[in-house]
Amino acid sequence: MESLGSYLKRERELRQISVAEVAQSTRIPARILEDLENDRMEALPADVFVRGYLRAYARAVSLDEGDVLARHQSKPEPEAPAPLPAVYAAEPGRRFGIAIALVILLILFTLALSVVLRPRHRDAPVELSRTGGQATSLLVERNERA
Repeated sequence: MESLGSYLKRERELRQISVAEVAQSTRIPARILEDLENDRMEALPADVFVRGYLRAYARAVSLDEGDVLARHQSKPEPEAPAPLPAVYAAEPGRRFGIAIALVILLILFTLALSVVLRPRHRDAPVELSRTGGQATSLLVERNERA
């Protein structure tokens, strides 16, 4: 069976259409069209884009889109690359140090809040904090002395 690229090129040449004309009608760069026709799939972008290029190419050359995509799908898929190893492994002692630092920060934050939000009535003089009866008796005593 002939390759997809040679099939596309043969069909385009049978219809006497140049690569530049296909590029102009599909708005696909001529370099990508040449890569398609020469079966240089590794030089092309992701498969999603390749399928779109093939559909547009098939329409421009009056080919059956389904047939062109079926020829493309019959090619074996390249193997997925192996996953990259982890850059570094977490150190067990480091987690413990971070936990201690967080506890210390929590304690400092709590102390700071207690200083900022402490009750203000403890700072008031004793004479002003007495109840009404005692305060009036003090005023009466002061007036009598004067």
